[in-house]
Amino acid sequence: MKNTFFGAFCLSLAASIWGGMYVVSKYVLDFVPPFTLVWLRYAIAFVVLFGILKAHQYKTKTRISIRKQDWLLLGWIGFIGYFVSISLQFIGTKLSDAHTGALITSATPAFIVVFARFVLNELITLRKAFALLLATIGVVIVIGFDHSGGQSFWGNMMLVGAALTWALLSVYVKVASARFSTLMITTYAILFALLFTTPVMLWELHGQPVSFPNMIVIFGIFYLGIISTAGAFFLWNKGMEMMDAGVGSLFFFFQPLVGAVFGFLFLHEQITASFYLGGLLIIIGVFIAVKSPIHQRQAKEGENHGRTSL
Repeated sequence: MKNTFFGAFCLSLAASIWGGMYVVSKYVLDFVPPFTLVWLRYAIAFVVLFGILKAHQYKTKTRISIRKQDWLLLGWIGFIGYFVSISLQFIGTKLSDAHTGALITSATPAFIVVFARFVLNELITLRKAFALLLATIGVVIVIGFDHSGGQSFWGNMMLVGAALTWALLSVYVKVASARFSTLMITTYAILFALLFTTPVMLWELHGQPVSFPNMIVIFGIFYLGIISTAGAFFLWNKGMEMMDAGVGSLFFFFQPLVGAVFGFLFLHEQITASFYLGGLLIIIGVFIAVKSPIHQRQAKEGENHGRTSL
Protein backbone atom coordinates (compact mmCIF):
# COMPACT_ATOMS: atom_id res chain seq x y z
CA MET A 1 0.00 0.00 0.00
CA LYS A 2 2.84 2.38 0.85
CA ASN A 3 4.55 1.79 -2.52
CA THR A 4 1.26 2.31 -4.35
CA PHE A 5 0.65 5.63 -2.59
CA PHE A 6 4.20 6.84 -3.30
CA GLY A 7 3.93 5.71 -6.92
CA ALA A 8 0.66 7.62 -7.32
CA PHE A 9 2.31 10.70 -5.82
CA CYS A 10 5.26 10.51 -8.24
CA LEU A 11 3.00 10.07 -11.28
CA SER A 12 0.66 12.89 -10.25
CA LEU A 13 3.56 15.26 -9.65
CA ALA A 14 5.26 14.40 -12.96
CA ALA A 15 2.08 14.88 -15.02
CA SER A 16 1.29 18.11 -13.17
CA ILE A 17 4.78 19.43 -13.94
CA TRP A 18 4.23 18.67 -17.63
CA GLY A 19 0.90 20.48 -17.50
CA GLY A 20 2.55 23.57 -16.05
CA MET A 21 5.33 23.25 -18.62
CA TYR A 22 3.00 24.53 -21.36
CA VAL A 23 2.36 27.72 -19.43
CA VAL A 24 6.07 28.29 -18.81
CA SER A 25 7.04 27.56 -22.42
CA LYS A 26 4.23 29.82 -23.70
CA TYR A 27 5.74 32.73 -21.74
CA VAL A 28 9.39 31.98 -22.58
CA LEU A 29 8.60 31.56 -26.30
CA ASP A 30 7.80 35.29 -26.45
CA PHE A 31 11.52 35.94 -25.97
CA VAL A 32 13.30 32.76 -27.14
CA PRO A 33 12.61 31.14 -30.56
CA PRO A 34 11.21 27.56 -30.50
CA PHE A 35 14.25 25.60 -31.72
CA THR A 36 16.59 27.64 -29.55
CA LEU A 37 14.43 26.89 -26.52
CA VAL A 38 14.37 23.20 -27.41
CA TRP A 39 18.17 23.21 -27.64
CA LEU A 40 18.58 25.00 -24.31
CA ARG A 41 16.11 22.66 -22.64
CA TYR A 42 17.96 19.54 -23.76
CA ALA A 43 21.42 20.94 -23.15
CA ILE A 44 20.49 21.48 -19.52
CA ALA A 45 18.66 18.15 -19.23
CA PHE A 46 21.56 16.23 -20.77
CA VAL A 47 24.06 17.65 -18.29
CA VAL A 48 21.79 16.70 -15.39
CA LEU A 49 20.89 13.21 -16.66
CA PHE A 50 24.44 12.39 -17.78
CA GLY A 51 25.72 13.26 -14.33
CA ILE A 52 23.08 11.06 -12.70
CA LEU A 53 23.81 8.21 -15.12
CA LYS A 54 27.55 8.27 -14.48
CA ALA A 55 27.03 8.51 -10.72
CA HIS A 56 24.70 5.51 -10.88
CA GLN A 57 27.15 3.49 -12.96
CA TYR A 58 29.99 4.35 -10.58
CA LYS A 59 27.90 3.40 -7.55
CA THR A 60 26.68 0.11 -8.98
CA LYS A 61 29.96 -0.72 -10.79
CA THR A 62 28.00 -1.46 -13.98
CA ARG A 63 28.86 -0.56 -17.54
CA ILE A 64 26.81 -1.66 -20.58
CA SER A 65 28.41 -1.75 -24.01
CA ILE A 66 26.48 -0.04 -26.82
CA ARG A 67 26.57 -1.77 -30.22
CA LYS A 68 26.29 -0.06 -33.61
CA GLN A 69 22.65 -1.03 -34.06
CA ASP A 70 21.94 0.27 -30.57
CA TRP A 71 23.32 3.67 -31.51
CA LEU A 72 21.03 3.72 -34.56
CA LEU A 73 18.01 2.97 -32.36
CA LEU A 74 18.97 5.62 -29.81
CA GLY A 75 19.55 8.09 -32.64
CA TRP A 76 16.09 7.35 -34.07
CA ILE A 77 14.50 7.87 -30.66
CA GLY A 78 16.35 11.15 -30.27
CA PHE A 79 15.27 12.31 -33.73
CA ILE A 80 11.58 11.36 -33.82
CA GLY A 81 10.86 12.03 -30.16
CA TYR A 82 13.18 14.59 -28.65
CA PHE A 83 13.81 16.55 -31.86
CA VAL A 84 10.69 16.34 -34.05
CA SER A 85 8.02 15.87 -31.36
CA ILE A 86 9.28 18.46 -28.90
CA SER A 87 9.93 20.99 -31.69
CA LEU A 88 6.37 20.56 -32.96
CA GLN A 89 5.13 20.88 -29.40
CA PHE A 90 6.94 24.17 -28.81
CA ILE A 91 5.97 25.66 -32.19
CA GLY A 92 2.37 24.54 -31.73
CA THR A 93 2.20 26.02 -28.23
CA LYS A 94 3.59 29.32 -29.54
CA LEU A 95 0.91 29.51 -32.27
CA SER A 96 -1.93 28.12 -30.13
CA ASP A 97 -2.39 28.34 -26.36
CA ALA A 98 -1.20 26.48 -23.29
CA HIS A 99 -4.35 24.56 -22.29
CA THR A 100 -5.00 23.38 -25.87
CA GLY A 101 -1.40 22.21 -26.18
CA ALA A 102 -1.66 20.22 -22.96
CA LEU A 103 -4.96 18.67 -24.02
CA ILE A 104 -4.16 17.67 -27.61
CA THR A 105 -0.87 16.02 -26.68
CA SER A 106 -2.68 14.07 -23.95
CA ALA A 107 -4.18 11.97 -26.76
CA THR A 108 -0.77 10.32 -27.16
CA PRO A 109 -1.67 7.05 -25.31
CA ALA A 110 -4.45 6.34 -27.81
CA PHE A 111 -2.10 6.84 -30.77
CA ILE A 112 0.33 4.39 -29.21
CA VAL A 113 -2.24 1.68 -29.91
CA VAL A 114 -1.75 2.06 -33.67
CA PHE A 115 2.05 2.19 -33.66
CA ALA A 116 2.30 -0.73 -31.23
CA ARG A 117 0.43 -2.86 -33.77
CA PHE A 118 3.07 -2.36 -36.47
CA VAL A 119 6.24 -2.09 -34.34
CA LEU A 120 5.47 -4.48 -31.46
CA ASN A 121 2.89 -6.68 -33.22
CA GLU A 122 0.29 -5.94 -30.54
CA LEU A 123 -3.27 -6.68 -31.65
CA ILE A 124 -5.73 -3.83 -32.13
CA THR A 125 -8.81 -5.04 -30.29
CA LEU A 126 -12.30 -3.61 -30.71
CA ARG A 127 -11.86 -1.85 -27.38
CA LYS A 128 -8.63 -0.18 -28.51
CA ALA A 129 -10.11 0.81 -31.88
CA PHE A 130 -13.13 2.39 -30.18
CA ALA A 131 -10.85 4.28 -27.79
CA LEU A 132 -8.76 5.59 -30.68
CA LEU A 133 -11.91 6.74 -32.51
CA LEU A 134 -13.16 8.66 -29.47
CA ALA A 135 -9.78 10.33 -28.89
CA THR A 136 -9.51 11.29 -32.58
CA ILE A 137 -12.98 12.86 -32.56
CA GLY A 138 -12.04 14.72 -29.39
CA VAL A 139 -8.89 16.13 -31.00
CA VAL A 140 -10.87 17.23 -34.07
CA ILE A 141 -13.40 19.04 -31.85
CA VAL A 142 -10.62 20.83 -29.95
CA ILE A 143 -8.87 21.85 -33.18
CA GLY A 144 -12.12 22.98 -34.77
CA PHE A 145 -12.90 23.43 -38.42
CA ASP A 146 -11.19 26.72 -39.06
CA HIS A 147 -10.79 26.77 -42.85
CA SER A 148 -9.29 30.27 -42.84
CA GLY A 149 -5.87 28.83 -42.13
CA GLY A 150 -5.49 30.93 -39.02
CA GLN A 151 -2.48 30.85 -36.75
CA SER A 152 -4.29 28.91 -34.01
CA PHE A 153 -5.41 26.21 -36.46
CA TRP A 154 -1.87 25.53 -37.71
CA GLY A 155 -0.62 25.61 -34.14
CA ASN A 156 -3.13 22.91 -33.24
CA MET A 157 -2.05 20.84 -36.24
CA MET A 158 1.55 21.07 -34.98
CA LEU A 159 0.38 19.82 -31.59
CA VAL A 160 -1.34 16.83 -33.22
CA GLY A 161 1.96 16.05 -34.94
CA ALA A 162 3.69 16.28 -31.56
CA ALA A 163 1.24 13.77 -30.06
CA LEU A 164 1.70 11.35 -32.96
CA THR A 165 5.50 11.46 -32.92
CA TRP A 166 5.64 11.16 -29.13
CA ALA A 167 3.49 8.04 -29.38
CA LEU A 168 5.95 6.64 -31.92
CA LEU A 169 8.79 7.50 -29.55
CA SER A 170 7.06 5.63 -26.72
CA VAL A 171 6.85 2.46 -28.78
CA TYR A 172 10.53 2.51 -29.76
CA VAL A 173 11.56 3.29 -26.19
CA LYS A 174 9.82 0.06 -25.22
CA VAL A 175 11.91 -1.74 -27.86
CA ALA A 176 15.12 -0.19 -26.52
CA SER A 177 14.18 -0.88 -22.89
CA ALA A 178 14.69 -4.59 -23.50
CA ARG A 179 18.43 -3.87 -23.40
CA PHE A 180 18.93 -0.52 -21.67
CA SER A 181 17.55 1.31 -18.65
CA THR A 182 15.16 4.18 -19.21
CA LEU A 183 17.71 6.61 -17.79
CA MET A 184 20.35 5.46 -20.25
CA ILE A 185 17.94 5.61 -23.21
CA THR A 186 16.84 9.14 -22.39
CA THR A 187 20.33 10.45 -21.71
CA TYR A 188 21.83 9.34 -25.02
CA ALA A 189 18.66 10.06 -27.02
CA ILE A 190 18.82 13.64 -25.74
CA LEU A 191 22.46 13.78 -26.85
CA PHE A 192 21.36 12.90 -30.40
CA ALA A 193 18.54 15.45 -30.15
CA LEU A 194 21.12 18.12 -29.35
CA LEU A 195 23.06 17.19 -32.49
CA PHE A 196 19.92 17.31 -34.66
CA THR A 197 18.73 20.58 -33.14
CA THR A 198 22.03 22.49 -33.32
CA PRO A 199 22.05 23.38 -37.07
CA VAL A 200 18.35 24.35 -37.00
CA MET A 201 18.95 26.43 -33.87
CA LEU A 202 21.90 28.26 -35.45
CA TRP A 203 19.84 28.96 -38.59
CA GLU A 204 16.96 30.24 -36.48
CA LEU A 205 19.15 32.63 -34.52
CA HIS A 206 20.10 34.49 -37.73
CA GLY A 207 16.54 35.71 -38.17
CA GLN A 208 15.07 35.62 -34.68
CA PRO A 209 16.92 37.31 -31.85
CA VAL A 210 16.97 35.99 -28.30
CA SER A 211 16.25 38.29 -25.39
CA PHE A 212 16.38 37.83 -21.64
CA PRO A 213 14.42 40.86 -20.37
CA ASN A 214 14.05 39.52 -16.85
CA MET A 215 15.02 36.67 -14.57
CA ILE A 216 11.65 34.98 -15.15
CA VAL A 217 12.75 33.97 -18.66
CA ILE A 218 16.03 32.54 -17.36
CA PHE A 219 14.31 30.67 -14.54
CA GLY A 220 11.76 29.42 -17.07
CA ILE A 221 14.50 27.92 -19.25
CA PHE A 222 16.08 26.14 -16.30
CA TYR A 223 12.64 24.95 -15.19
CA LEU A 224 12.04 23.38 -18.61
CA GLY A 225 15.46 21.73 -18.61
CA ILE A 226 15.77 20.52 -15.03
CA ILE A 227 12.24 20.18 -13.68
CA SER A 228 10.10 19.44 -16.77
CA THR A 229 12.64 17.17 -18.44
CA ALA A 230 15.11 15.59 -16.03
CA GLY A 231 13.00 15.77 -12.85
CA ALA A 232 9.56 14.90 -14.23
CA PHE A 233 11.03 12.10 -16.32
CA PHE A 234 12.58 10.50 -13.23
CA LEU A 235 9.36 10.89 -11.20
CA TRP A 236 7.20 9.38 -13.94
CA ASN A 237 9.38 6.32 -14.40
CA LYS A 238 9.79 5.84 -10.66
CA GLY A 239 6.02 5.88 -10.27
CA MET A 240 5.49 3.45 -13.15
CA GLU A 241 7.86 1.00 -11.46
CA MET A 242 5.57 0.89 -8.41
CA MET A 243 2.18 0.67 -10.12
CA ASP A 244 0.44 -1.31 -12.83
CA ALA A 245 1.06 0.32 -16.21
CA GLY A 246 -2.62 0.57 -17.08
CA VAL A 247 -3.47 2.30 -13.81
CA GLY A 248 -0.37 4.47 -13.91
CA SER A 249 -1.16 5.78 -17.38
CA LEU A 250 -4.37 7.37 -16.07
CA PHE A 251 -2.32 9.87 -14.08
CA PHE A 252 -1.28 11.40 -17.42
CA PHE A 253 -4.55 13.33 -17.30
CA PHE A 254 -3.23 15.61 -14.59
CA GLN A 255 -1.34 17.24 -17.48
CA PRO A 256 -4.30 18.80 -19.37
CA LEU A 257 -6.05 19.60 -16.10
CA VAL A 258 -3.09 21.55 -14.72
CA GLY A 259 -2.37 23.06 -18.16
CA ALA A 260 -5.92 24.38 -18.42
CA VAL A 261 -5.99 25.76 -14.87
CA PHE A 262 -2.57 27.42 -15.12
CA GLY A 263 -3.34 28.81 -18.59
CA PHE A 264 -6.54 30.35 -17.22
CA LEU A 265 -4.92 31.73 -14.06
CA PHE A 266 -1.60 33.04 -15.38
CA LEU A 267 -2.12 33.62 -19.12
CA HIS A 268 -5.80 34.63 -18.97
CA GLU A 269 -6.67 32.10 -21.68
CA GLN A 270 -10.35 31.45 -22.35
CA ILE A 271 -11.66 27.89 -22.08
CA THR A 272 -14.49 27.26 -24.54
CA ALA A 273 -17.22 24.61 -24.56
CA SER A 274 -15.46 22.74 -27.39
CA PHE A 275 -12.41 22.36 -25.14
CA TYR A 276 -14.50 20.62 -22.47
CA LEU A 277 -16.36 18.42 -24.96
CA GLY A 278 -13.23 17.40 -26.90
CA GLY A 279 -11.31 16.93 -23.66
CA LEU A 280 -14.00 14.66 -22.26
CA LEU A 281 -13.90 12.45 -25.37
CA ILE A 282 -10.09 12.27 -25.25
CA ILE A 283 -10.14 11.32 -21.57
CA ILE A 284 -12.81 8.63 -22.13
CA GLY A 285 -10.94 7.27 -25.16
CA VAL A 286 -7.58 7.03 -23.42
CA PHE A 287 -9.23 5.59 -20.28
CA ILE A 288 -10.74 2.81 -22.38
CA ALA A 289 -7.40 2.24 -24.15
CA VAL A 290 -5.33 1.82 -20.98
CA LYS A 291 -7.91 0.05 -18.82
CA SER A 292 -7.44 -3.72 -18.80
CA PRO A 293 -10.50 -5.95 -19.05
CA ILE A 294 -11.57 -7.61 -15.79
CA HIS A 295 -10.50 -11.10 -16.85
CA GLN A 296 -7.00 -9.86 -17.71
CA ARG A 297 -6.62 -8.21 -14.32
CA GLN A 298 -7.83 -11.35 -12.56
CA ALA A 299 -5.38 -13.48 -14.53
CA LYS A 300 -2.53 -11.14 -13.65
CA GLU A 301 -3.50 -11.10 -9.99
CA GLY A 302 -3.55 -14.91 -10.01
CA GLU A 303 -0.13 -14.99 -11.62
CA ASN A 304 1.30 -12.58 -9.05
CA HIS A 305 -0.26 -14.62 -6.24
CA GLY A 306 1.38 -17.74 -7.63
CA ARG A 307 4.76 -16.05 -7.73
CA THR A 308 4.31 -14.88 -4.15
CA SER A 309 3.48 -18.41 -3.04
CA LEU A 310 6.66 -19.70 -4.62
